[in-house]
Amino acid sequence: KWRASYHTPVVEYHALEIGDFVVHFHHGVGRYLGLEKEKNHLGIESEFLILEYANQSKLFVPVSQSHLVSRYIGIEEERPELHQIGSSKWQKAKDVTQKAILGYAKDLLVRQAEREITGGFAFPEDGSDTIAFGEAFPFTETADQESAISAIRQDMCSSKSMDRLIAGDVGYGKTEVAMRAAFKAVADGQKQVAVLVPTTILAMQHFETFQARFSLFPVTIGLLSRFQTKKESDEIVRKLKEGLIDIVIGTHRLLGQDIGFKDLGLVIIDEEQRFGVRAKEKLKLFKTGVDSISLSATPIPRTLYMSIIGARPMSVISSPPHDRLPIKSIMAEKEDEIIRNAFLRELARDGQGYFIHNRVESIYATAEHLQKLIPHARIGIAHGQMDSDAIEEVFQAFKQGKIDILVATTLVENGIDIPNANTILIDRADTFGISDLYQLRGRVGRWNKTAYAYFLVPKGRILPEVSQKRLNALIETSGFGGGVRLAMRDLEIRGAGDILGVQQSGHVSKIGFHLYCKLLKRTIDALKKKETASFFETKLECPFIAKFPDAYISDSAQRLEIYHRLGEAVSYEEIDAIFDELKDRFGPLPDASLFLYHLTRLRFFANKHHFTSLKFLTNALMVEKGTQKVSIPLPPNLPPKQLEEFVTAKLQERFRAS
Repeated sequence: KWRASYHTPVVEYHALEIGDFVVHFHHGVGRYLGLEKEKNHLGIESEFLILEYANQSKLFVPVSQSHLVSRYIGIEEERPELHQIGSSKWQKAKDVTQKAILGYAKDLLVRQAEREITGGFAFPEDGSDTIAFGEAFPFTETADQESAISAIRQDMCSSKSMDRLIAGDVGYGKTEVAMRAAFKAVADGQKQVAVLVPTTILAMQHFETFQARFSLFPVTIGLLSRFQTKKESDEIVRKLKEGLIDIVIGTHRLLGQDIGFKDLGLVIIDEEQRFGVRAKEKLKLFKTGVDSISLSATPIPRTLYMSIIGARPMSVISSPPHDRLPIKSIMAEKEDEIIRNAFLRELARDGQGYFIHNRVESIYATAEHLQKLIPHARIGIAHGQMDSDAIEEVFQAFKQGKIDILVATTLVENGIDIPNANTILIDRADTFGISDLYQLRGRVGRWNKTAYAYFLVPKGRILPEVSQKRLNALIETSGFGGGVRLAMRDLEIRGAGDILGVQQSGHVSKIGFHLYCKLLKRTIDALKKKETASFFETKLECPFIAKFPDAYISDSAQRLEIYHRLGEAVSYEEIDAIFDELKDRFGPLPDASLFLYHLTRLRFFANKHHFTSLKFLTNALMVEKGTQKVSIPLPPNLPPKQLEEFVTAKLQERFRAS
């Protein structure tokens, strides 16, 4: 069987690059200088992360403790000040932030609880029509699509109102997931559905897609956008109020004062980040007590952040449809030869292409220039100042293959799905935002042909650093499942900004976005379980060799990722699951890794019960908890499992920790 899904590690783990600013949990902000092999205090060669602090002092962090180190992302692109090792400044900043996090986490949970109290409609289990609708899908669902559909079904059947984010690459089947939910709302709940999209073109595209997919079922679909006459839109508004339309697809016209529903049960928002602030405020009122799904290829940092900390459920679709090939992304200086060759290669295989030029006043001159370069090509033009009929005419001609090259503004960035168009050239790519470029690149590569995206920049000009970083991020994430990774890179390039509102942003800049998220997530998990939030990271020193040897996991980036995941684990079950996965991937655990397994469980216990430090000596264990210091005698040569059991029992006995 072919592999069905492509795993992109979700956002918690980041490969560090030399020169990056990082945050060490115990020592504060430093600079990462790389990985080196050195002898440790026992004379055994080990791997260390080298961090530089103020006054050029260096800190050697064993790779097995790499979970204590995270990349620093501040509020803007400012350079943070390096801390001094051992100074109280870092501890104070951490203490202040921890108090703020506790208050913020309580607020978030109160808001979540309010939504749950308001409640939503509990839809019945799938009826025969809903099952038939799923079976009528002409393709095979990817593994990620199936899990997203299943998660939405569970959300809809519960009495809480759903608010789920579906993050997935352009063209990976988010619309199908949304259509399944829409059909369930109509068929099983006899409710109405509103589908909100940011552009008129996308509304048209969705309307056609929905009509084709629902054609075998008695579902009435309406469209509300500027393409319609006043008479047509008034008729739709009337039918909505009377319940004669089941699904309405529209732009922010749907948020107008005159719009009313007989019985709204589900709101689907496509590319929420494209709506303005006022539209989003109206959306909040619109969504109260109603199930909602947001679809996004590159979630905005705030949405992504809410999902990372578990305040908003997220399903990631990162497995490509069958036969899909990754898009080849190329950054190049704008030259006639490059443009001509790119389009000639596409036309030679009977394909079509886009040329994106985002200035209406010079778009006709650009089209003329292209015509001189490729005289036999049939060229069409589309931009937002044309009237709706002319735009529709051009798109239909492009769809039917009567136009070879479409010269357009960013009008095409959402929802234009033409499988035969597999080359796109974006003029002045350095002037676009990251999600615009990502959306534009997603217009190609929607079939089983290799697709090409050219990011054209002015010849001989040095680009601003931010533009350079954006374009490099796009090139780096050109494989499968790049949308969420790209959103994370966007966050790093722009800084965390006002993601949390003014009150919290100061705390984020003090300790960095990743550590803030980690502590907030831990606090929320603890409060949900009615436990005390633990901000502890127990210092653990031991004379045993407890690590993943190079011979067991040869790739250093992979080792680093697994140490990170172990450090982030929030239960014994999670630690066990990671080690089960390792046995499955790399074979039986060597002795050093067996020691690591039991010491990881022991560290989890110590963290949970607020032990400051555990230091193993030859025959004793030195324990610190707050101001208490205790020495516990150890029997010699205990095997790993017995060592964990013995120490846990002694700590419980001496400190009544459990």
